[in-house]
Amino acid sequence: MQVCFVVMGFGKKTDYESGRTLDLNATYETIIQPAVTSKGLRCVRADEITQSGIIDVQMYEMLLRADLVIADISTGNVNAVYELGVRHALRPNSTIIMNEDQGKLHFDLNHVSTLRYAHFGEDIMGREVIRAKKALEDLIEAAMKGAVDSPVYTFLPKLVSPRMSDDQYEEMIDEAEAAQKKLSHHMHAGEKFMRQSDHVAAVAEFRAAREMKPEEPDILQKLALSTYKSKLPDEISALHAGLVVLEPLKPELSNDPETLGIAGAIYKRLWLFQNDRAALDLAIRLYGRGFEVRRDYYNGENFALCFEYRAQEHAEHTEKVYDFMSAQKIRRSIMKSLSAVEASPDFFDRPDKRWVYATLANCYFACEEPAIGMTYEQKFIGAATAQWELDTYYMGKKELMAIQPERLSALTRV
Repeated sequence: MQVCFVVMGFGKKTDYESGRTLDLNATYETIIQPAVTSKGLRCVRADEITQSGIIDVQMYEMLLRADLVIADISTGNVNAVYELGVRHALRPNSTIIMNEDQGKLHFDLNHVSTLRYAHFGEDIMGREVIRAKKALEDLIEAAMKGAVDSPVYTFLPKLVSPRMSDDQYEEMIDEAEAAQKKLSHHMHAGEKFMRQSDHVAAVAEFRAAREMKPEEPDILQKLALSTYKSKLPDEISALHAGLVVLEPLKPELSNDPETLGIAGAIYKRLWLFQNDRAALDLAIRLYGRGFEVRRDYYNGENFALCFEYRAQEHAEHTEKVYDFMSAQKIRRSIMKSLSAVEASPDFFDRPDKRWVYATLANCYFACEEPAIGMTYEQKFIGAATAQWELDTYYMGKKELMAIQPERLSALTRV
Protein backbone atom coordinates (compact mmCIF):
# COMPACT_ATOMS: atom_id res chain seq x y z
CA MET A 1 0.00 0.00 0.00
CA GLN A 2 1.30 3.47 -0.85
CA VAL A 3 2.23 5.76 2.05
CA CYS A 4 1.24 9.35 2.83
CA PHE A 5 3.54 11.11 5.28
CA VAL A 6 1.80 13.99 7.11
CA VAL A 7 3.95 16.87 8.32
CA MET A 8 2.20 19.09 10.89
CA GLY A 9 2.05 20.12 14.52
CA PHE A 10 0.32 18.13 17.26
CA GLY A 11 -2.56 19.21 19.50
CA LYS A 12 -3.56 22.81 20.10
CA LYS A 13 -1.12 25.38 18.76
CA THR A 14 -1.25 29.18 18.93
CA ASP A 15 -0.50 31.33 15.92
CA TYR A 16 1.37 34.15 17.63
CA GLU A 17 0.87 36.59 14.76
CA SER A 18 -2.93 36.42 15.02
CA GLY A 19 -3.22 35.16 18.62
CA ARG A 20 -5.61 32.40 17.47
CA THR A 21 -5.36 28.88 18.86
CA LEU A 22 -6.05 26.00 16.46
CA ASP A 23 -6.62 22.33 17.26
CA LEU A 24 -4.38 20.63 14.69
CA ASN A 25 -5.49 17.20 15.88
CA ALA A 26 -8.96 18.15 14.64
CA THR A 27 -7.45 18.97 11.24
CA TYR A 28 -5.71 15.61 11.09
CA GLU A 29 -8.56 13.47 12.41
CA THR A 30 -11.46 15.04 10.50
CA ILE A 31 -9.87 16.14 7.22
CA ILE A 32 -6.43 14.71 6.47
CA GLN A 33 -6.60 11.11 7.70
CA PRO A 34 -10.09 10.40 6.27
CA ALA A 35 -9.15 11.93 2.90
CA VAL A 36 -5.89 9.97 2.69
CA THR A 37 -7.41 6.61 3.65
CA SER A 38 -10.34 7.15 1.27
CA LYS A 39 -7.77 7.23 -1.54
CA GLY A 40 -6.24 3.93 -0.45
CA LEU A 41 -3.01 5.24 1.15
CA ARG A 42 -1.53 4.45 4.56
CA CYS A 43 -1.48 7.62 6.65
CA VAL A 44 1.58 8.23 8.88
CA ARG A 45 2.00 11.40 10.91
CA ALA A 46 5.46 12.96 11.23
CA ASP A 47 5.37 13.28 15.01
CA GLU A 48 5.19 9.48 15.33
CA ILE A 49 8.57 8.86 13.66
CA THR A 50 10.29 8.11 16.94
CA GLN A 51 12.80 5.59 18.16
CA SER A 52 16.08 5.56 20.04
CA GLY A 53 18.58 6.59 17.29
CA ILE A 54 18.98 9.71 15.28
CA ILE A 55 15.49 10.93 14.52
CA ASP A 56 16.69 12.97 11.54
CA VAL A 57 17.62 9.81 9.64
CA GLN A 58 14.06 8.51 9.84
CA MET A 59 12.52 11.89 9.06
CA TYR A 60 14.65 12.40 5.97
CA GLU A 61 14.01 8.85 4.82
CA MET A 62 10.25 9.35 5.07
CA LEU A 63 10.45 12.71 3.29
CA LEU A 64 12.31 11.01 0.45
CA ARG A 65 10.48 7.71 0.23
CA ALA A 66 6.83 8.58 0.99
CA ASP A 67 4.56 8.32 -2.04
CA LEU A 68 2.76 11.47 -0.90
CA VAL A 69 3.58 14.18 1.64
CA ILE A 70 0.94 16.53 3.07
CA ALA A 71 2.42 19.48 4.94
CA ASP A 72 0.11 21.57 7.12
CA ILE A 73 2.03 24.76 7.91
CA SER A 74 -0.75 26.43 9.94
CA THR A 75 0.37 28.56 12.94
CA GLY A 76 3.73 29.16 11.20
CA ASN A 77 5.08 25.81 12.42
CA VAL A 78 8.81 26.11 11.68
CA ASN A 79 9.41 22.34 11.77
CA ALA A 80 6.67 21.72 9.22
CA VAL A 81 7.97 24.49 6.93
CA TYR A 82 11.53 23.10 7.15
CA GLU A 83 10.38 19.56 6.42
CA LEU A 84 8.31 20.82 3.51
CA GLY A 85 11.44 22.45 2.09
CA VAL A 86 13.35 19.19 2.43
CA ARG A 87 10.59 17.34 0.60
CA HIS A 88 10.60 19.90 -2.22
CA ALA A 89 14.36 19.40 -2.56
CA LEU A 90 14.12 15.59 -2.57
CA ARG A 91 11.06 14.92 -4.71
CA PRO A 92 9.70 16.76 -7.76
CA ASN A 93 6.09 15.75 -7.17
CA SER A 94 3.39 14.37 -4.84
CA THR A 95 3.52 17.11 -2.20
CA ILE A 96 0.45 18.99 -0.93
CA ILE A 97 0.55 22.12 1.23
CA MET A 98 -2.26 23.03 3.63
CA ASN A 99 -2.72 26.19 5.69
CA GLU A 100 -5.55 27.55 7.83
CA ASP A 101 -7.17 30.39 5.92
CA GLN A 102 -6.17 33.19 8.30
CA GLY A 103 -2.55 32.04 8.44
CA LYS A 104 0.16 33.81 6.46
CA LEU A 105 2.21 32.12 3.78
CA HIS A 106 5.85 33.01 4.36
CA PHE A 107 9.05 32.66 2.38
CA ASP A 108 8.48 31.70 -1.26
CA LEU A 109 5.32 29.69 -0.61
CA ASN A 110 2.86 32.42 -1.51
CA HIS A 111 3.00 31.41 -5.18
CA VAL A 112 2.70 27.65 -4.55
CA SER A 113 -0.74 26.03 -4.74
CA THR A 114 -2.09 25.63 -1.21
CA LEU A 115 -5.28 24.12 0.24
CA ARG A 116 -6.83 26.68 2.60
CA TYR A 117 -9.36 25.63 5.23
CA ALA A 118 -11.09 27.40 8.12
CA HIS A 119 -11.15 26.88 11.87
CA PHE A 120 -14.01 28.38 13.85
CA GLY A 121 -12.60 29.04 17.28
CA GLU A 122 -10.25 26.14 18.04
CA ASP A 123 -12.27 23.58 16.12
CA ILE A 124 -13.56 22.99 12.57
CA MET A 125 -17.24 23.09 11.68
CA GLY A 126 -18.98 20.11 10.10
CA ARG A 127 -19.68 21.83 6.78
CA GLU A 128 -16.07 22.97 6.49
CA VAL A 129 -14.86 19.43 7.25
CA ILE A 130 -16.93 18.06 4.36
CA ARG A 131 -15.73 20.78 1.96
CA ALA A 132 -12.04 20.57 2.91
CA LYS A 133 -11.99 16.76 2.91
CA LYS A 134 -13.43 16.67 -0.63
CA ALA A 135 -10.96 19.32 -1.79
CA LEU A 136 -8.06 17.36 -0.30
CA GLU A 137 -9.24 14.12 -1.92
CA ASP A 138 -9.22 15.88 -5.30
CA LEU A 139 -5.72 17.21 -4.65
CA ILE A 140 -4.46 13.77 -3.63
CA GLU A 141 -5.82 12.25 -6.80
CA ALA A 142 -4.14 14.93 -8.91
CA ALA A 143 -0.84 14.80 -7.00
CA MET A 144 -0.51 11.04 -7.41
CA LYS A 145 -0.53 11.44 -11.20
CA GLY A 146 3.03 12.74 -11.00
CA ALA A 147 2.88 16.37 -12.12
CA VAL A 148 5.78 18.47 -10.83
CA ASP A 149 4.71 20.51 -7.79
CA SER A 150 8.11 21.27 -6.23
CA PRO A 151 9.39 24.80 -6.87
CA VAL A 152 12.94 23.37 -6.81
CA TYR A 153 12.33 21.00 -9.71
CA THR A 154 10.18 23.57 -11.50
CA PHE A 155 13.07 26.01 -11.71
CA LEU A 156 15.78 23.32 -11.97
CA PRO A 157 14.13 20.90 -14.41
CA LYS A 158 17.31 18.90 -15.05
CA LEU A 159 17.80 18.09 -11.38
CA VAL A 160 17.62 14.32 -10.67
CA SER A 161 15.74 13.11 -7.60
CA PRO A 162 17.81 10.80 -5.33
CA ARG A 163 16.99 7.12 -4.83
CA MET A 164 17.15 4.93 -1.74
CA SER A 165 16.91 1.22 -0.95
CA ASP A 166 13.96 -0.48 0.78
CA ASP A 167 15.95 -1.60 3.83
CA GLN A 168 13.98 -1.10 7.08
CA TYR A 169 11.56 1.30 5.41
CA GLU A 170 8.50 -0.94 5.82
CA GLU A 171 9.38 -1.74 9.43
CA MET A 172 9.69 1.97 10.22
CA ILE A 173 6.24 2.67 8.77
CA ASP A 174 4.69 -0.16 10.79
CA GLU A 175 6.28 1.18 13.99
CA ALA A 176 5.09 4.70 13.22
CA GLU A 177 1.51 3.56 12.60
CA ALA A 178 1.51 1.57 15.85
CA ALA A 179 2.85 4.55 17.83
CA GLN A 180 0.28 6.83 16.22
CA LYS A 181 -2.59 4.55 17.24
CA LYS A 182 -1.22 4.16 20.77
CA LEU A 183 -0.84 7.90 21.33
CA SER A 184 -4.27 8.60 19.86
CA HIS A 185 -5.78 5.97 22.17
CA HIS A 186 -4.26 7.54 25.29
CA MET A 187 -5.34 11.07 24.31
CA HIS A 188 -8.91 10.12 23.42
CA ALA A 189 -9.24 7.96 26.56
CA GLY A 190 -7.93 10.79 28.74
CA GLU A 191 -10.35 13.26 27.20
CA LYS A 192 -13.23 10.80 27.67
CA PHE A 193 -12.37 10.35 31.36
CA MET A 194 -12.21 14.12 31.82
CA ARG A 195 -15.71 14.46 30.33
CA GLN A 196 -16.82 11.81 32.84
CA SER A 197 -15.16 13.76 35.70
CA ASP A 198 -12.86 10.78 36.35
CA HIS A 199 -9.71 12.86 36.67
CA VAL A 200 -7.65 10.09 38.26
CA ALA A 201 -8.13 7.86 35.22
CA ALA A 202 -7.48 10.84 32.95
CA VAL A 203 -4.15 11.48 34.70
CA ALA A 204 -3.06 7.90 33.98
CA GLU A 205 -3.84 8.23 30.27
CA PHE A 206 -2.17 11.61 29.84
CA ARG A 207 0.90 10.39 31.72
CA ALA A 208 1.16 7.51 29.27
CA ALA A 209 0.88 10.01 26.41
CA ARG A 210 3.59 12.18 28.00
CA GLU A 211 5.95 9.20 28.05
CA MET A 212 5.59 9.04 24.28
CA LYS A 213 5.89 12.81 23.69
CA PRO A 214 7.48 14.37 26.81
CA GLU A 215 7.58 17.98 25.61
CA GLU A 216 4.29 18.26 23.71
CA PRO A 217 2.36 21.30 25.10
CA ASP A 218 -1.13 19.89 24.43
CA ILE A 219 -0.36 16.76 26.46
CA LEU A 220 1.27 18.69 29.31
CA GLN A 221 -1.68 21.09 29.47
CA LYS A 222 -4.24 18.29 29.68
CA LEU A 223 -2.13 16.40 32.23
CA ALA A 224 -1.73 19.50 34.41
CA LEU A 225 -5.47 20.20 34.27
CA SER A 226 -6.49 16.66 35.20
CA THR A 227 -3.74 16.48 37.85
CA TYR A 228 -4.95 19.48 39.84
CA LYS A 229 -8.60 18.50 39.39
CA SER A 230 -7.88 15.01 40.77
CA LYS A 231 -7.33 16.60 44.23
CA LEU A 232 -4.99 13.75 45.17
CA PRO A 233 -3.49 13.11 47.62
CA ASP A 234 -5.10 16.40 48.70
CA GLU A 235 -6.10 19.62 46.94
CA ILE A 236 -2.98 21.63 47.82
CA SER A 237 -0.62 18.84 46.80
CA ALA A 238 -2.54 18.32 43.55
CA LEU A 239 -2.24 22.03 42.71
CA HIS A 240 1.51 22.00 43.23
CA ALA A 241 1.78 18.78 41.21
CA GLY A 242 -0.06 20.50 38.38
CA LEU A 243 2.49 23.32 38.43
CA VAL A 244 5.32 20.79 38.21
CA VAL A 245 3.70 19.30 35.09
CA LEU A 246 3.52 22.77 33.51
CA GLU A 247 7.15 23.70 34.30
CA PRO A 248 8.53 22.72 30.85
CA LEU A 249 6.10 25.22 29.26
CA LYS A 250 7.45 28.10 31.41
CA PRO A 251 4.04 29.68 32.16
CA GLU A 252 5.48 32.97 33.43
CA LEU A 253 7.14 33.54 30.04
CA SER A 254 4.48 31.92 27.85
CA ASN A 255 2.07 33.60 25.45
CA ASP A 256 -0.05 30.46 25.01
CA PRO A 257 -3.55 31.25 26.34
CA GLU A 258 -4.16 27.61 27.34
CA THR A 259 -0.95 27.37 29.38
CA LEU A 260 -1.64 30.76 30.94
CA GLY A 261 -5.24 29.85 31.78
CA ILE A 262 -4.29 26.59 33.51
CA ALA A 263 -1.41 28.14 35.44
CA GLY A 264 -3.61 31.08 36.40
CA ALA A 265 -6.31 28.70 37.68
CA ILE A 266 -3.80 26.87 39.86
CA TYR A 267 -2.43 30.06 41.42
CA LYS A 268 -5.96 31.41 41.90
CA ARG A 269 -6.86 28.26 43.84
CA LEU A 270 -3.68 28.48 45.91
CA TRP A 271 -4.79 32.00 46.84
CA LEU A 272 -8.24 30.78 47.81
CA PHE A 273 -6.87 27.92 49.93
CA GLN A 274 -3.84 29.61 51.47
CA ASN A 275 -4.53 33.35 51.20
CA ASP A 276 -1.12 33.71 49.53
CA ARG A 277 -0.99 37.24 48.09
CA ALA A 278 1.99 36.37 45.87
CA ALA A 279 -0.08 33.59 44.29
CA LEU A 280 -2.93 36.04 43.62
CA ASP A 281 -0.62 38.60 42.01
CA LEU A 282 0.87 35.88 39.80
CA ALA A 283 -2.62 34.68 38.81
CA ILE A 284 -3.46 38.25 37.75
CA ARG A 285 -0.32 38.48 35.60
CA LEU A 286 -0.96 35.10 33.97
CA TYR A 287 -4.65 35.66 33.30
CA GLY A 288 -3.89 39.19 32.12
CA ARG A 289 -1.42 38.01 29.50
CA GLY A 290 -3.81 35.29 28.38
CA PHE A 291 -6.54 37.89 27.92
CA GLU A 292 -4.30 40.36 26.13
CA VAL A 293 -2.91 37.81 23.65
CA ARG A 294 -6.24 37.28 21.90
CA ARG A 295 -8.97 38.52 24.23
CA ASP A 296 -9.47 34.95 25.42
CA TYR A 297 -12.73 35.01 27.39
CA TYR A 298 -11.76 32.32 29.92
CA ASN A 299 -8.61 34.20 30.88
CA GLY A 300 -10.52 37.48 30.79
CA GLU A 301 -13.29 36.35 33.14
CA ASN A 302 -10.78 35.10 35.68
CA PHE A 303 -8.60 38.18 35.19
CA ALA A 304 -11.59 40.27 36.30
CA LEU A 305 -12.37 38.00 39.24
CA CYS A 306 -8.79 38.11 40.51
CA PHE A 307 -8.83 41.92 40.33
CA GLU A 308 -11.82 41.78 42.65
CA TYR A 309 -10.08 39.39 45.03
CA ARG A 310 -7.20 41.85 45.22
CA ALA A 311 -9.57 44.79 45.66
CA GLN A 312 -10.80 43.26 48.89
CA GLU A 313 -7.24 43.17 50.22
CA HIS A 314 -6.57 46.88 49.71
CA ALA A 315 -6.79 49.20 52.70
CA GLU A 316 -6.69 52.28 50.46
CA HIS A 317 -10.13 53.07 49.00
CA THR A 318 -8.78 54.43 45.69
CA GLU A 319 -6.83 51.22 45.06
CA LYS A 320 -9.92 49.20 45.89
CA VAL A 321 -12.03 51.20 43.42
CA TYR A 322 -9.36 50.93 40.72
CA ASP A 323 -9.36 47.12 40.87
CA PHE A 324 -13.16 46.86 40.94
CA MET A 325 -13.49 49.25 37.99
CA SER A 326 -10.79 47.37 36.07
CA ALA A 327 -12.77 44.17 36.57
CA GLN A 328 -15.96 45.80 35.27
CA LYS A 329 -14.17 47.19 32.23
CA ILE A 330 -12.80 43.73 31.39
CA ARG A 331 -16.25 42.18 31.74
CA ARG A 332 -17.89 44.77 29.50
CA SER A 333 -15.26 44.05 26.87
CA ILE A 334 -15.93 40.30 27.14
CA MET A 335 -19.71 40.78 26.93
CA LYS A 336 -19.34 42.86 23.79
CA SER A 337 -17.08 40.35 22.03
CA LEU A 338 -19.07 37.26 23.08
CA SER A 339 -22.37 38.86 22.07
CA ALA A 340 -20.92 39.17 18.56
CA VAL A 341 -19.80 35.54 18.72
CA GLU A 342 -23.27 34.41 19.82
CA ALA A 343 -24.87 36.33 16.94
CA SER A 344 -22.70 34.63 14.31
CA PRO A 345 -24.51 32.11 12.04
CA ASP A 346 -22.22 29.22 13.03
CA PHE A 347 -22.43 29.74 16.79
CA PHE A 348 -24.48 26.63 17.55
CA ASP A 349 -21.83 24.46 15.89
CA ARG A 350 -19.13 25.76 18.24
CA PRO A 351 -17.86 23.09 20.64
CA ASP A 352 -17.24 25.74 23.32
CA LYS A 353 -20.68 27.35 23.29
CA ARG A 354 -21.43 26.11 26.81
CA TRP A 355 -18.45 28.09 28.13
CA VAL A 356 -19.56 31.15 26.19
CA TYR A 357 -22.89 30.88 28.00
CA ALA A 358 -21.19 30.39 31.38
CA THR A 359 -18.93 33.39 30.88
CA LEU A 360 -21.79 35.64 29.77
CA ALA A 361 -23.86 34.52 32.76
CA ASN A 362 -21.13 35.45 35.24
CA CYS A 363 -20.40 38.74 33.49
CA TYR A 364 -24.05 39.81 33.59
CA PHE A 365 -24.39 38.77 37.26
CA ALA A 366 -21.30 40.82 38.13
CA CYS A 367 -22.57 43.82 36.15
CA GLU A 368 -25.87 43.82 38.03
CA GLU A 369 -28.04 42.42 35.26
CA PRO A 370 -29.23 39.23 36.99
CA ALA A 371 -32.19 38.49 34.70
CA ILE A 372 -29.94 38.24 31.65
CA GLY A 373 -27.38 36.35 33.72
CA MET A 374 -29.98 33.76 34.70
CA THR A 375 -30.98 33.31 31.05
CA TYR A 376 -27.40 32.46 30.13
CA GLU A 377 -27.02 30.24 33.18
CA GLN A 378 -29.94 28.11 32.01
CA LYS A 379 -28.42 27.90 28.54
CA PHE A 380 -25.13 26.75 30.09
CA ILE A 381 -26.82 24.09 32.19
CA GLY A 382 -28.56 22.77 29.08
CA ALA A 383 -25.32 22.63 27.10
CA ALA A 384 -22.97 21.27 29.80
CA THR A 385 -21.52 17.82 29.04
CA ALA A 386 -19.97 16.77 32.37
CA GLN A 387 -20.58 17.14 36.10
CA TRP A 388 -17.18 18.77 36.61
CA GLU A 389 -18.24 21.53 34.21
CA LEU A 390 -21.32 22.26 36.33
CA ASP A 391 -19.23 22.11 39.51
CA THR A 392 -16.69 24.54 38.04
CA TYR A 393 -19.42 26.97 37.02
CA TYR A 394 -21.21 26.93 40.37
CA MET A 395 -17.94 27.35 42.25
CA GLY A 396 -17.14 30.40 40.10
CA LYS A 397 -20.59 31.84 40.60
CA LYS A 398 -20.32 31.35 44.37
CA GLU A 399 -17.00 33.20 44.39
CA LEU A 400 -18.53 35.98 42.29
CA MET A 401 -21.57 36.45 44.51
CA ALA A 402 -19.49 36.47 47.69
CA ILE A 403 -17.78 39.63 46.43
CA GLN A 404 -21.04 41.32 45.36
CA PRO A 405 -21.65 43.48 48.46
CA GLU A 406 -18.15 44.95 48.49
CA ARG A 407 -18.20 45.43 44.71
CA LEU A 408 -21.45 47.42 44.94
CA SER A 409 -20.18 49.45 47.87
CA ALA A 410 -16.98 50.44 46.04
CA LEU A 411 -18.58 51.23 42.70
CA THR A 412 -21.52 53.24 44.09
CA ARG A 413 -19.08 55.50 45.95
CA VAL A 414 -17.18 56.48 42.77
